[in-house]
Amino acid sequence: MIVIDTANHISALAAKMARPKVIAAYPITPQTTIVERLAEYVEKGQLDAEFIRVESEHSAMTACIAAEACGVRTFTATSSHGLLLMHEMLHWAGLARLPVVMVNVNRAIGPGWNIWSDANDSMAQRDTSWIHFYCSSNQEVFDTIIQAYKIAESSEVMLPAMISYDGFILSHTSMPAEIPSQKEIDEFLPPFKPAWSIVDEAITHGNIIEPLNYAKVRYDMMLSMEKAKKVIEEVGEDFGKKFGRYYGLVDEYKCDDADYVIVAMASIASEAKFAVERLRSRGEKVGVVNLRTHRPFPYEKLKYDKLIVIDRNISPGLGGVVYNEIKGKVREAYGFIAGIGGMDVSYKDIERIYELAKKGKEGFYLFEVS
Repeated sequence: MIVIDTANHISALAAKMARPKVIAAYPITPQTTIVERLAEYVEKGQLDAEFIRVESEHSAMTACIAAEACGVRTFTATSSHGLLLMHEMLHWAGLARLPVVMVNVNRAIGPGWNIWSDANDSMAQRDTSWIHFYCSSNQEVFDTIIQAYKIAESSEVMLPAMISYDGFILSHTSMPAEIPSQKEIDEFLPPFKPAWSIVDEAITHGNIIEPLNYAKVRYDMMLSMEKAKKVIEEVGEDFGKKFGRYYGLVDEYKCDDADYVIVAMASIASEAKFAVERLRSRGEKVGVVNLRTHRPFPYEKLKYDKLIVIDRNISPGLGGVVYNEIKGKVREAYGFIAGIGGMDVSYKDIERIYELAKKGKEGFYLFEVS
């Protein structure tokens, strides 16, 4: 079935078809229409779930944590300052090894007040032990949410997962997406089997532990995040065999013979493909890597001689987050900060960034190097 709808409504549909038993909801622009649509599904009897209207985003994540600890599948969605308010509980979900799945619609952080797309909200959560996915189309949003449950709930992983995409650029833009039947989704995504549950046995979890055991917990999380790389690739392969759309840690486009490879995330990666087509028509050997996963970071997939990294985020005192995580691990890399605060990044901008990188330039696009 082909559905033409916004990424937010596609997210709600994917969440519905994943059959969560608890949904915790608090509205925030530009995420609100996700939980509104899920509320409609529950009200109409199309989704058998407990819909909890909480008083804050912090409470939304707390509710998901409590439900997951009781052994049921959960879902929530947020954005921007709402995600920041959850920050404490994001750490808790990760350390408790609870595979909560959440959508974050990327939006800038204030002040100044800004409701447009910017990845600083999700980038600020990169050390919370959540798996981080970034989506470049509405189709990818649907497919990634379904896969995220299977990945997060894997016995090799058991970590929460966050799916991020650009506010308004995708969240409120209608695009076609191929939606499988509920039967097909059920065959791909089996019911949740928790690794532990406070209902099944009398246990204490998350209590005070001594330093050595705490270090073991953190070490095991790191190992599980590394294992997640393999699981992400395997689940993406299985998804492709069943539905015809293959996924992995990255999506490589015309990189085989490329002299330069552009590394981007979310909607900028989609725009970069069009820029590459135009550059190729002029004889430029350039490709694109769509960085689908930011945690775990797929360094092994970026073995190219010359990278041009476009960040829709900024870490003051450091620069672009992705660029600085890559720099030093490749022979040559050029970093550009572009699109923060919702500034448009068109294919023409990406072509210009490419030309600047060829001249050895980098920095804050439109201010330092335009």
